[in-house]
Amino acid sequence: MKPQAEQYATREQRRSAGRALRNKLRRVDQGKFDLQARKFDPVELMNAAHKFRLPELMPLKNARMSLNPFSFYRGAAPLMAADFAHMPNTGMLVQICGDAHVQNLGAFGGGPDGHLIFDINDFDETIRAPWEWDVKRMATSLVLAGREAQNTEVECKNAVLEFAGTYREFMWKFSELPVLELARYLVLRELKVSPVRAILKKAERATPLDSLAKLTEHKKGQYAIKESTDPMFDATVQRPVESAEAKKVLAALPGYTNTLQPERRHFFHQYTPVDVGFRIVGTGSVGTRDYIVLMFGGAESDPMFLQLKQELPSAYAPYVPKNLPPKHHGQRVVEGVRRMLVQFDPFLGWATIEGLPYLVRQLRDHKGGVETTDLVGKALVEYASVCGELLAKGHARSGDPCMLAGYLGKSDRFDTALVNFAVDYADQTDRDHEAWQHAVAEGRVEALKEVPQESAKQKGRRSKKKSAKKKH
Repeated sequence: MKPQAEQYATREQRRSAGRALRNKLRRVDQGKFDLQARKFDPVELMNAAHKFRLPELMPLKNARMSLNPFSFYRGAAPLMAADFAHMPNTGMLVQICGDAHVQNLGAFGGGPDGHLIFDINDFDETIRAPWEWDVKRMATSLVLAGREAQNTEVECKNAVLEFAGTYREFMWKFSELPVLELARYLVLRELKVSPVRAILKKAERATPLDSLAKLTEHKKGQYAIKESTDPMFDATVQRPVESAEAKKVLAALPGYTNTLQPERRHFFHQYTPVDVGFRIVGTGSVGTRDYIVLMFGGAESDPMFLQLKQELPSAYAPYVPKNLPPKHHGQRVVEGVRRMLVQFDPFLGWATIEGLPYLVRQLRDHKGGVETTDLVGKALVEYASVCGELLAKGHARSGDPCMLAGYLGKSDRFDTALVNFAVDYADQTDRDHEAWQHAVAEGRVEALKEVPQESAKQKGRRSKKKSAKKKH
């Protein structure tokens, strides 16, 4: 079968084909969420989805998901994927991020001229699938994150309207661009958006030397990965690894370098590995194996941290059976990144350790992301607009922007429908989160208990006591 873009000779014919898909699924019907179509228990589904993860790490993941509805949502992509499987869609496929939510956009290094990039930065679930799945997941996250930041329901709905309208308007723009211009298109207007400016400032400070100070300790003239804990749950989130384990990780690097472009291999070979650690990141990724390698480029002033992150099959894979992604899930992620982004980490590649697939990239290279506390009032709407443009760009690069633009049209019918879906699914996430908390309380889900946080006064009193003891 020919790809979608080749079925119709002209752009206008492809737009007409997109408009015709409204007969298959009306835009207003994109707003419907039918809970009766759900034939599974959300707690049982999530427990089953976790079966391939390290069991000793699951209590931390489960605890992080218990914190609030948005935290639960971040860790529950398999649950939403299962819900999407029972919803109608247009059948138009793109490369989806798969875990599109407000905290999976961020700043990172990678621009050829050294500038910071702001774009989607998490692709663990990426796969070729219906475009609606990304759009609906991002829209719902705006409501959940907006509520977490104490915005009103009207402000949350306005953010979704802004997101949907921007996505639709830019899809029309992309449908009219010359192909090569679309291939080179960079989103730059976000530099004027206040939440993004704050993220970029944070990322400017997150240099490799800053990471060296935070992630290592200097003993006997050598740098080594240090152990650190999650202050909220007092769980180890970073630790050194034993020599035998470190050797297995380093043995994967020659195979990884073969996945890089030749000129990038040249630069990578100028770094020497010094130490290896195990690190836990995020909420959705907890339970997977994740290593960091400290490397130096011939001087202590030139450190780099390489991350080797185990990749599981996409949560959407069971619901797109005709899709045949690469068998190596690290490669699947890399190919997804290349399809959706214009610029990305020059050391992005994949590796295999003891038969398991890993994604390889730099860790914390000028990386910065948004906090829900940044998304208050006008900032939430401004950020929603950037989300719309970035997602539209990724989908246009990997799908048919003409068909998508034709289906979406120039009215706000899809936009208002998406608001209905986002609010309804956010409400369902609240209920799922409550069910999760009940399961934790009943012992059906094992989770760490939150450590009571000390106030600034308590910390001050405690430090004074320690000082007094030292004097005596």
